Order: sequence, then C-alpha cells, then structure tokens
Amino acid sequence: MSNASPHTEADLLRGAALLIAGFTVIPLMDGAAKELAALGYAPVFIAWGRFALSAVVMSPILLKPGNIRGMFGPGAWWQVLRAVLLATATVLFFSALKTMPMADALAVYFIYPFLITIMAALFLGERVGIRRISAVLVGFCGSLLIVRPGFETVPDGVYYVLAASVCFAGFNVLTRKLSGFGDPWMTVFYQSIVGALVLAVFVPSNWQMPDLYAMQLMGLMIFSAIIGHWLLVKAYAQAPASLLAPFGYFEMIAAVCVGYVWFGDFPDRFTWAGIAVIVTSGIYIWIRERKRKQPPSAGKSKA
Repeated sequence: MSNASPHTEADLLRGAALLIAGFTVIPLMDGAAKELAALGYAPVFIAWGRFALSAVVMSPILLKPGNIRGMFGPGAWWQVLRAVLLATATVLFFSALKTMPMADALAVYFIYPFLITIMAALFLGERVGIRRISAVLVGFCGSLLIVRPGFETVPDGVYYVLAASVCFAGFNVLTRKLSGFGDPWMTVFYQSIVGALVLAVFVPSNWQMPDLYAMQLMGLMIFSAIIGHWLLVKAYAQAPASLLAPFGYFEMIAAVCVGYVWFGDFPDRFTWAGIAVIVTSGIYIWIRERKRKQPPSAGKSKA
C-alpha cells in the first residue's frame, strides 16, 4: 500500500467546503434565537422549540425499530447526560444573546476547546503537556480581552456564556467517550428528543403563543440547525476531524456577518484582538494534537 492515508486532497477540500458551509448556516440559528429573545420570548422556550421541532422533523427518518432499540443500549445514560448538557448550554447561550452581540458571545463561547483540553485530561486520562496548558492560558487571556473585566461594565450575558461553554465542553468530552456507539444521526435525534423532554418542564411557565413572525423565526432556527449539523456530519465523513478543526473558527466570521447585517453589531478592536488570540491558540493546540498522533521520533517528547 503506497499511501498510508485513505484521504485524498480532494476529500480534504470537500470536507473543508462542507464544514465552512455548515458554519455559515448555523449562526442563522443564533440570529433567529436572538431576534426571538428581543421579541420577549423566554430563552428556555426558544431552546425547547429548537429541540422539540428538530425531533419532530427528524423522527420519520430515525424512528425505526433498530434505532429505537439502540436508544436503550450501551451508553444510554451517558447519552442522556450528554443531551442534558447540550440543552443547558443552549438555554444559557440563548440567554446571553439577549444582552450581547452575537460575535462577542461566540468569541467568549470559544473558550470551550481549551476547557475540553482540561476536561479530557481529568476525565478521559488524556495526556496534556506544558505547551498545551500554556496555549489554554493564552486562549483564556484572549477571552479576557473580549470581556475586559474591570475596564467597563461586564454584561450579564458573559456569565451565561461562560457557564454555557463549560456545559458544551462537557458535552464534547462525552461525545468523545461515546464515539462508536451507534449511528451519528441517531445521536443527533437522541439529543433533540432528550433536550425537548428535559426543557418541557419549564415550558408551561414560559409559554407564549408564537405569532406568524415568531413561527417564521422558529422555522429558520430549525432549518439552520438541522441543515447546518447535517453539513458538519457530511464534512467529517470526508476528512478527519483533526484536519478540519481550524475551519471551525469560520463560525466566528459568519457570526460577525450575521450580527452586522441583522442587528448592526460589529466587534470593536479589543474583541478582534481577543478573537485573534483565541484562534491562534486554538490552531496551536490543533497542530500539537496532530503531532501527538504521529509516531514520535527518537529523542522527541510529546507536549
């Protein structure tokens, strides 16, 4: 076998294109959620609608006898915890969007890759060296540039985003733990139905009958969530996640565009500086991760 990698350059290009397309669509969900929150709908109600309607749309495809049995197979309780963490992160992030521009919220939210690094070491036993720890600290400094504590009033939304990023990091760590358990599409459906059930208890006290415009926004939110995540699944089928990881930061650019066109928000110079630090640190961690997965050369140590 002459080529050790099964992925061609064309596969990688298709994967990158699909991933960028996915992250172009997904910020539309955040924009719709921000607009719904501005109209007075409770974030928990918006998040419930996102999960419940996604489950309804996907159920005809995924509710098959084999898949139903799979929902109660190995890893079911981990799947439930994973879905609860995602639902909590969604509610918190949508709450933050009430008081923060989309780009600022997403920039703070992107500390979750660094939290994953720490959690993976604590809960999955992954080795984390001094260089990766340093990159995590630099990335945290980037988030401080955006939040700027002590320089101006910190919006309440920042605390929601920080809590959301912790939950989302835990969600991703459990995703790693559950890799290999069943069909990925079934996992997406699982998180939708469990998220809807978990949040349903809060819906009666936060119910508000959506008007036509709100229903249109809900439709846009569901469309962008399902299509965006479908594009991500297709992207990871084309190329390894480790090679596609840096393209995930395109979501920040898309969020800036959506926030500017829809809400007139544009990041200031400190936010841009913080984004640059976070992206640089994230790409550095990605490069170190790729090197760790390669056979070590004699005399070399892993970071």
